[in-house]
Amino acid sequence: MRHIANTEQAVAWNGYDGAHWADHAERWNTVVGEINKELFAAAAIDTRARVLDVGCGAGQTTRLAAREAGQGHATGVDLSEPMLARARATAMEEGIANVRFEQGDAQVHPFPAGEFDVAISRGGVMFFNDPVAAFANIGRALRPGGRLAFVCPQEMAANEWFVVQNSALLGHELRPSPPGAPGMFSLADPERITDVLSDAGFADVTASPVVTRMVYGSDAADAAEFFLSTGPVRFHLREAGPSEVDEARERVTAALRPYEKEGVVGLRASWWVVNATRR
Repeated sequence: MRHIANTEQAVAWNGYDGAHWADHAERWNTVVGEINKELFAAAAIDTRARVLDVGCGAGQTTRLAAREAGQGHATGVDLSEPMLARARATAMEEGIANVRFEQGDAQVHPFPAGEFDVAISRGGVMFFNDPVAAFANIGRALRPGGRLAFVCPQEMAANEWFVVQNSALLGHELRPSPPGAPGMFSLADPERITDVLSDAGFADVTASPVVTRMVYGSDAADAAEFFLSTGPVRFHLREAGPSEVDEARERVTAALRPYEKEGVVGLRASWWVVNATRR
């Protein structure tokens, strides 16, 4: 990638994090899949639409967009080559011809001006080091009047999937990051969403609350093992000995047991479903 601004994210997603998501793509789709319906209802993709999927990962949402835009096309952009390789392979296996994938940093990627009718993202827009610049760049890729639809998490305390597992991992209650701090909850404040998008050249900004589940596994032990295999957790435990890892696993498993129901472990996920229009 010649154009890159979010270097730390690029390192992570082209390393273990990206490989883990690529190797477990179907499972991750199950974890986050309940929000797809809300995202695509907000996006309202026309059959002839040209769609940009920002932070497309292993490409599920890009493929869904391509199916909705049957006479148009969908382009997925992501930092992670491992996930893009998975995305391309799956699209080929499914015989989806009107889709393509590009490696790039959406904050600075040289998109053709006015190329797309709608831009979407399933949780791929919270990690920009300059969100106004990033959304302005995405906006330039949209035609005038083009639409933006994405989902992002509400405040940390409203998201069981994050609080329950990470509190158990650390062995203490989590402290929320300062408002607007970079990271998972950087767009948790709907007023900040409006300010960022307005400064980036968007109008008619709305943020609607939606609650879904994150489905992490079939039972507490299965969900805990998957959680401990993820990149951020492996990084946290990188210097831990076997006994410390076992203790962490036991804490996380115990914390997840109350969430076992009907053969799955489901934890509340609270989202903003955001719509805006390029001026």
